[in-house]
Amino acid sequence: MDRKIWLSSPHMSGREQKYIEEAFATNWIAPLGPNVNAFEAGLEAYLGDGVYVAALSSGTAAIHLSLVLLGVEAGDEVLCQSMTFSASANPIVYQGATPVFVDSEPDSWNISPELLETAIKDRIKKGNKPKAIIAVHLYGMPYDVDAVHEVAKAYDIPVVEDSAEALGSRFRDKKCGVFGNFSVLSFNGNKIITTSGGGALVSHSDELKHKAIFLSTQARDESPAYLHSHIGYNYRMSNIVAGIGRGQLEVLDDRVKQRRSNHEFYKQALESDSISFLEEPENCFSNRWLSCVLTKSFEMREDIRTHFESKNIECRPLWKPMHQQPVFKDAPKYLNGVSDRLFEKGLCLPSGSNLTEDELDRVVQTFKSYFI
Repeated sequence: MDRKIWLSSPHMSGREQKYIEEAFATNWIAPLGPNVNAFEAGLEAYLGDGVYVAALSSGTAAIHLSLVLLGVEAGDEVLCQSMTFSASANPIVYQGATPVFVDSEPDSWNISPELLETAIKDRIKKGNKPKAIIAVHLYGMPYDVDAVHEVAKAYDIPVVEDSAEALGSRFRDKKCGVFGNFSVLSFNGNKIITTSGGGALVSHSDELKHKAIFLSTQARDESPAYLHSHIGYNYRMSNIVAGIGRGQLEVLDDRVKQRRSNHEFYKQALESDSISFLEEPENCFSNRWLSCVLTKSFEMREDIRTHFESKNIECRPLWKPMHQQPVFKDAPKYLNGVSDRLFEKGLCLPSGSNLTEDELDRVVQTFKSYFI
């Protein structure tokens, strides 16, 4: 059988090793140290806009801490994009709050500003003004920042910008990851750059950054004794992992370029009456973390997916919307059918920046062979 082609595998540059070796040579193995500080500084410089970054153990941890810092508590409600991975929604439940799911608009596949406002009005009418909004840049495609944040501002509700999939993407002239009251990055093994596991919380003040760091290191007060006046978490990134991140950050622009090239290759080769691609809406620049297609039907999507599987090529359906998940079956939801249709017909193609020309061609030929 031919060698496995993965959906989105890690892509090491060779630059990571020197930072890892420095950590070992200096015995900085703990969840603090020069690599952590330098990785945070590098991300702050890359994102721009005067943001502050706290490096954490995962993007999920970053979402959780954002909700903690926003004061989300048991009994609160948090609006969340339904078309996303479960890590966007799970931290809401960690806090004892209720997720309220909002469907997508078709242009970006992200949260619908119109439906978002409908949901806010209805929750307020029911006596529960939402405490926060979690909006996601799905597959690296920016959500409609102007419209979503206009709604959020009108009702004075903070936005958690889930940029886990969107490092390197832009809306207008700004990098994704700077728009929210808090923003979230992920460096999981399948992301555009990786630290093997890891994430970051982005804020707009040094005070909030250090509050996040305090909470992520078990909320230990300054005292000779182990004194705790707050509940804390073990969420800080390690110095070794941050060393991987430093090396990866140096090649981020190259990784974005390659993923966008993959997408264009697929689009030129595969777009047809039966297969369509997500276009970049006005003002949007996507890192094309994953290249996604829409087929004509659920049956076609499944036939193509299993055809790829038989050829040892990994591809997956689009995220199953949160309102369809058994664990969230009782959550309030505001739907328009867009995310249901996307899940029914959508498929993610192999998109790694380390795919060779031969592997890309193999994907295309396998895809075309389905129609023969």
